[in-house]
This record gives sequence, structure tokens and C-alpha cells, in this order.
Amino acid sequence: MIDSPLALLATIAGVVVLALWLERRRVPGLWKLGATLLAIAIGGVLSNVGLVPPASPIYQAITGTVTDLAIVWLLLAVNLADLRKAGGAMLVAFGIAVVGTALGAFAGAFLFGGAIGEETWKLAGALTGTYSGGSLNFTAVSRAVDMSDALFVGATAADNVVTGLWLAACVVLPRWIGRYYPAPPSSPDAPPASPSNHPGRDPDLSDDESAHPLFAGASVSTHQLAILVAAGLAIMIASRVLATVTPAINPVLWLTTLALATGHAMPSGAKRGALQLGNLALLFFFVVIGVYSRIAEVLAVGVQVLFYALFVVAVHGVLVFLAGRFLRVDIGTLCVASQASVGGPGSALAVAVAGGWRSLILPGILVGLLGYALGTYAGMGIAQALRGFGF
Repeated sequence: MIDSPLALLATIAGVVVLALWLERRRVPGLWKLGATLLAIAIGGVLSNVGLVPPASPIYQAITGTVTDLAIVWLLLAVNLADLRKAGGAMLVAFGIAVVGTALGAFAGAFLFGGAIGEETWKLAGALTGTYSGGSLNFTAVSRAVDMSDALFVGATAADNVVTGLWLAACVVLPRWIGRYYPAPPSSPDAPPASPSNHPGRDPDLSDDESAHPLFAGASVSTHQLAILVAAGLAIMIASRVLATVTPAINPVLWLTTLALATGHAMPSGAKRGALQLGNLALLFFFVVIGVYSRIAEVLAVGVQVLFYALFVVAVHGVLVFLAGRFLRVDIGTLCVASQASVGGPGSALAVAVAGGWRSLILPGILVGLLGYALGTYAGMGIAQALRGFGF
């Protein structure tokens, strides 16, 4: 077993590199999962076969400070004004997806609350967060509501299983039900990171890869990196100070709000590299999430948690595709928006690329980033609402 802190950290870094390589090289049967799910899956394999320990101070550091920095850096890169580029249909579809998630989590509490117990409201909030913008929000909400360690690791494993299943569903559903919806846009819109507007772009990347949030190039100076590190740490400290002054407001909400406000106040040049740093930190977090995804932990908390997560995504999916049919939204937009909600921008891009919908790449990334911004608020809202109902 790899239990040395330095060796364990090196192993996690190696998993990140491997996950990125598998996606970039388009290894058959694997690359469509995306680096995010690959990092989770590889981490899960290492943990379940006993190569890495189930707990370590390294994991605590990554899910704590490193994850906070990932939240800050990714939100610094969010420009809400850019959402107009996503288009009305994508924004509407994403809004329906988030509403579907919230409804599923709320209704599921009444179905599964008796089996899950007194932490039902916490789990509902975490599931709302993760299926409104990705697993980063799961951890943010879980920490905010002080979820028990046992439920956290079991729910994390269930979340990873359901997210993987829904990613596969969004890839194959267009083949099964696509004829009932308008055709996806086929215009080959220019990707957001072309050689002409990104001098630092890797010339070896394809057009789709240059649009990918994990592969897009960025020319960043040491000074700019120093600004991002300093800004990230300053926002973390400020959020904790404000939380002590206003105990009714959770530090995670302060962290999210301050990062969004700072990102809009900073000059664009000062934020260059924030997306790359945030994604790197996030991939380390996803490897640890995979390590926590132990089959024994799912069984320990009960399969009801898995059924709850499945129910939330099922309600989400039914609402997205029924409403999309009524509103005549094309199948590609629905699948990409749904995956942006459930899995985040990286998963949304994977679905857009797998479907051949290049014009949906940038809109999918944009609403995925919006999910990072909204997921924590949505999760906390559902958690507190259900707590008021006695869950």
C-alpha cells in the first residue's frame, strides 16, 4: 500500500496526468468519459484494490485548502456577461435542468427520508449542488452542512456511479429519441480558442481540443500566477473572517460570492490562467473523490443513498426531455445542458464532442461554469428548506 504522504501525492498527480493523457489521445472506450470521470474511476480502482489508504492527511488537504482554491480560481474565470454567447435555448435548457434537479432532490427526501434518517436534508442539499454544476458543489455543500464522514464517502461513491451512468445516457439518447426533437445545430462555429485569438495555443491540438477547458492554451507569466495564488488565499481568508462576523451565512457561500465579485472586478489580464489552475486543482480533488468511492462504503450507508441519487437524476432527465420536447429545443442542446448540470463543463464538452455538435462546445462550457456559480446556492437552499420541513 502507498501510504507515504509524498508517494501518495505523487500517485495522485500521476493519476491526473494519466486521465488527461487518456482523454487527449482518445483511447478507444475511455476518452469519451472525459478526464474528470477517468480521474474518479482510476482513483476508485486504486482504493478498492487496496493500493492507496482509505484516509490520509493528503486527502484532507486536497478536499480542504486545494478544493477551496479550485472554487476560487474557477469562479474568477466566470464572466456572467459571456452567458449571452450561450444562446437562449441553452440557457433555458440549463435552467430546466437545475429546476429538475431541485425538484428531484426535494421529492426524493419524502421517499427516502425514512431510510436515510436525520441527515436527509444534508444529502438532499449535496445532491442538488452536485447535479446543478458538478461534484465540486457536492463537496462545498457537504462541508457547509457538516455532513458526517460515513455519509459523505458513501454518497460520493453513489454520486460518481450515477454521474457516469448519466454521461453514457446523454451520449446514446440522441440515437434513441433524437427523431422526436429538432435536429441539433450543425453550423461549425469557430471554437473559443483558435490560433488567432490565443497565441499560447498548442499547435498540436485539434480544434475540439483547443476549445476544451483542460487543454486550451494560456500564456501566463510568473507574475500572473503569483496574483492568482495571492488572490485565492486572500479570498479564502476573507470568507472565513466574514463567516465569523455573520455566523448565519456559511463560509462556503462567502467564498463563492467573493470569488464571483472579485473575478468581475479584476482586469481580464490578471485572471489569465485562473481556469487552468482551477481545473488542475479540481482534478486532484476528483482523484481523491474516486479514492473515497469505496464499494464497502456504499454498502455501509445503505443502497438507499444510491437509489436517492438515481431518483434525483431520473426526475431531472424526465423534466429536461419532456419540457424540451414541448419547447421544441433540439436534442443536442438538451443533452449538453443536462450534462453541464450533472457533470460540469468538462462533461458537457465531452457530450458535445461525442455528438459532433461543435457549435454547442462553447455554450456547454459557459453554462457549466454557471453551474459552478449556482450549484452551491441551490444546494444550500434545498437543504435549508427541507430542514424546515423536519428532515
